[in-house]
Amino acid sequence: MKDKDVLAAVEEQVATDSIRESIAKTLSSFAHTRSESGLPVQDGAERRVLARRLLTDEITAYNQTRLRAGRPALGDDALERIERSVLERLFGLGPLEDLLADEMVENIHINGADRVFVRYADGRVRRCGPVAASDGELIDLVRRIAARAGQEERRFDRASPTLNVALPDGSRLFAVMGVSSRVSLAIRKHRFKQATIADLVTRLNVCDKALAALLEAAVRARKNIMVSGGTNTGKTTALHCLTSAIDPSERIVTIEDTFELGLHENLEAHPNVVALQAREANLEGEGAIDQAELVRCGLRMSPDRVIVGEVRGAEVIPMCNAMSQGNDGSLSTIHSSTSAGVFTKLAAYAAQSPERLSLEATNLMIASALHFVVHLGWDREGRRAIDSVREVVGADGAMVVSNEIYRPGPDGRAVPAAPLRTESLDDLVHAGLDLGVLRGERWRNAG
Repeated sequence: MKDKDVLAAVEEQVATDSIRESIAKTLSSFAHTRSESGLPVQDGAERRVLARRLLTDEITAYNQTRLRAGRPALGDDALERIERSVLERLFGLGPLEDLLADEMVENIHINGADRVFVRYADGRVRRCGPVAASDGELIDLVRRIAARAGQEERRFDRASPTLNVALPDGSRLFAVMGVSSRVSLAIRKHRFKQATIADLVTRLNVCDKALAALLEAAVRARKNIMVSGGTNTGKTTALHCLTSAIDPSERIVTIEDTFELGLHENLEAHPNVVALQAREANLEGEGAIDQAELVRCGLRMSPDRVIVGEVRGAEVIPMCNAMSQGNDGSLSTIHSSTSAGVFTKLAAYAAQSPERLSLEATNLMIASALHFVVHLGWDREGRRAIDSVREVVGADGAMVVSNEIYRPGPDGRAVPAAPLRTESLDDLVHAGLDLGVLRGERWRNAG
């Protein structure tokens, strides 16, 4: 490349960076002004229209500056490259686009711009090429994602070194900088956004038809269900499948740390949904709204069911109160290594809540609120599977009493175990459970 061409390329890049930075600042300032004025947040299409208008103005001003300096205006080819580059950096995800578009990709782990690892649905892990030219560009990418994610502008810098947002396709991104050796990202994709009970058997292959039929009947019978499991076992996807059994006429309030379920996006299946998302405090330490407060808010919105994406703290108290005070049919997930461990985890969260309930009081509350625990793990071949289902029976002092109606079989997948209580079985049959499919006559006789 000739020196003249190199100089032209450098000038073009400088112009691109300057124009992009100016437009990004204007968009951010405009969004902040709208927020302060109480106006609704612009959607992606509106922001693109505004960005294109600003881009035209910036390019015109840039060419006028060149002409005043006695230099020729940029040609059409250069202007097209600048426009494409600016819009891509403002609204695109760069190399991440291809990884997010791959339906087999489940997790993307980025430990610096050039250390990218991908986990596929079949368990394979592969190292991929860089997603940015440098860690600095990766930070810029995260900031661009943050600027158009959620319902407000979100910061990502040394003062706010962590970020948790949903991407346009519903994937969840967590990023960290400053407190890590390099800027790092973890992206968890949700491969089945439109999932049904049948998908538990077919596409996901986590249980057989009999267990799927029992779970569908439990949802229709308005049983309160907690889906548990370790990291990356598919709890959110399984919860999404269960929601497909909810009647479209019901009003649902979903409460999440970051939007993942997306029930409010499927208006055909669930036309009456209010989706609430927690909010972190600003730099002054104000404005935070946690899931516990959102549960209380959700109960004031006359829901038929409350769905908490993941229980992880003080929201356990208002959630259990909701389940035991007329909002039957509520659903949630929780991290736990075993189905029995769910009760200990719930008690620990309750002990850390402002209410500071005793263990006995907590267990009574859990026993009166929860009907079933559905646990996801890994079978002997390393595949995701439901391996345990517990029916909550009651509380006995420091213990929550439950029957493990499905337990891990020889292959690590759930097989029938203790019988359902007659009362519970009658409720499920009334909700449409086919005893022939379930082989439930044995349970009825045993009960």
